[in-house]
Amino acid sequence: MTSRLETTHQVFPKRLVVYKRERCTTWQCRYKVSGNWLRASTNHHDLNLAKERAREILIEAEIRERAGLPTVTRRFKDIAQLAIDRMIKETSVNQGKVIYKDYIRVIKDYLIPSLGNQLITNIDYDALEKLDKDRKEKMGKSPTVSTLRTQNAALNRVFDEAVMRGFIAEISRPKLDSKGKRGDRRPSFELHEVKALLANLPSWIDAARSVESRERRQLMSDYIEALIDTGARPGIELLDIKWKQIRFMTSPAITKTGEFDEEGEEIEMCNLNRTCELTVTGKTGTRQIIGRLPMVKVLLRIARRNYGLEGSLVNPLPELVNPNNNDYVFRMKDGTDPNESFQKMFMVFLEDHNLLWDPKTNQKRVFYSLRHTYATLSLTHDKVPIHTLAKQMGTSVLMIEKHYSHLKVIQAAEQLRGDATRKLLSEKYEAVQVYQSKKRAIQASAQDQRGN
Repeated sequence: MTSRLETTHQVFPKRLVVYKRERCTTWQCRYKVSGNWLRASTNHHDLNLAKERAREILIEAEIRERAGLPTVTRRFKDIAQLAIDRMIKETSVNQGKVIYKDYIRVIKDYLIPSLGNQLITNIDYDALEKLDKDRKEKMGKSPTVSTLRTQNAALNRVFDEAVMRGFIAEISRPKLDSKGKRGDRRPSFELHEVKALLANLPSWIDAARSVESRERRQLMSDYIEALIDTGARPGIELLDIKWKQIRFMTSPAITKTGEFDEEGEEIEMCNLNRTCELTVTGKTGTRQIIGRLPMVKVLLRIARRNYGLEGSLVNPLPELVNPNNNDYVFRMKDGTDPNESFQKMFMVFLEDHNLLWDPKTNQKRVFYSLRHTYATLSLTHDKVPIHTLAKQMGTSVLMIEKHYSHLKVIQAAEQLRGDATRKLLSEKYEAVQVYQSKKRAIQASAQDQRGN
């Protein structure tokens, strides 16, 4: 067995070593920075020159380390980590953008795996072609224009960091292409499917096998109704909302019934028109959205379960909706965040009730489908003006027109109260056979067989 020959010289004991490998004519160096041993070539054949260069390499690395710069190379992954650190720091002092969370995910999931080991100065057309190929392989499809824009914005954060630190010149920044696949029509629910979904939730809750499972199902049912009623983005917009970000409102209206009492006076009805204003934070920042009566009832149910509170009609839940209450709304009674289990529960529920697949798009429905359903119902039944809907949903008129161009937009004076949709959804509805639970159908069939 041939032994590996090395000529080694200690420049600084336990800090800097120069050495020469077998069949290598130039001297290499090992140096220690922040407790880690790093390697580099001195590019010198002369030992004295190699030692001098090794000292320079160590000093440069120490200076860069103290300045918070990558200590080895200007590799993409090093610069990317600096960009991530900057976004995290800005977010921690309330100077960052909500979308930074998406940028960080893109950098970690797509950019670093594809470009990580390349020098930032070597990111050229070929590197971006490789990124595009790697991205398609990982996603299993071509990204949409919207996805590409988000990923390009994340990549630009890395290049911004490189320019800021003098690693590359602005003029050498690669030009990014956002021409992706046109976004498909998004899956949503038809009105009769929304009715079926809501009609089956109570029996699904009752079928829970434990107290904890029942509470979790109740909360997810409330979450579903909240999404349908507000059009909020699934995720942090509702799941991270706190009681102090809620304001209840009423808009009393007197209507004549056309009926008369014993004294001949026409009977009048008073409708409080209860709504609520929610301050939500999402990918487009912070905004106020309107929750209608279903959202009010959701909040009252959660308050009853978690706090044992009953809200009055005029001044509901003053104990909770105050500036000092930092409790989250969509939580279990013990404060547990059920978010991670919701998506799987929702998919299982939809599959069991033949609601998982949208027949028009041939796509699986997810929580986002409820947001799209809200937009569709608002435009077609409540006749919400498109600019008002865009403000409510935290998007642009252009995006509304793009994704819901198949709908006929009809202008109307009534805006976000949603009387038409509420009336349609509140009508008594018996789920037709096709939407009934598969599991309960099997159980009923088994019981019938045992009875026979």
